[in-house]
Amino acid sequence: MNSTLEQIQQFLAAEFPQSLEHCEVIDVQPQTSTVRYYVSESQLRPGGTISGPTIMTIADFALYVAILGEIGLVGLVVTTNININFLRKPDGKHDLIGKCRLMKVGKSLIVGEVWVYSEGMEEPVAHVTGTYAIPPKLVS
Repeated sequence: MNSTLEQIQQFLAAEFPQSLEHCEVIDVQPQTSTVRYYVSESQLRPGGTISGPTIMTIADFALYVAILGEIGLVGLVVTTNININFLRKPDGKHDLIGKCRLMKVGKSLIVGEVWVYSEGMEEPVAHVTGTYAIPPKLVS
């Protein structure tokens, strides 16, 4: 692993402070991350469910954090593809937890998956896969 939890938190606070308005990094290990999204009324849809864009936000954040942990503090790693399967209604009264695993770390692309949970629910509310491009100057 190239970046610690503390280094990632400091990097995000300096470079992407808006990412920490609703999200928190819980854990970073080799090729994995666990993050939290603090749900509020503004993310809810009628019926008390959490909006799709909110779920995609936590997934993108979890993937980015896992990538920072794996390849170092790189600001220009960009999402090239993201796919989401909504599995069940999230509980709008609880925060979201994203558990990411990088499936392939290549020279120019990284592919990972995120299981998103409503805190306290055993079954996931969504499954997300994403591909990220590594900036050319990092490709050797």
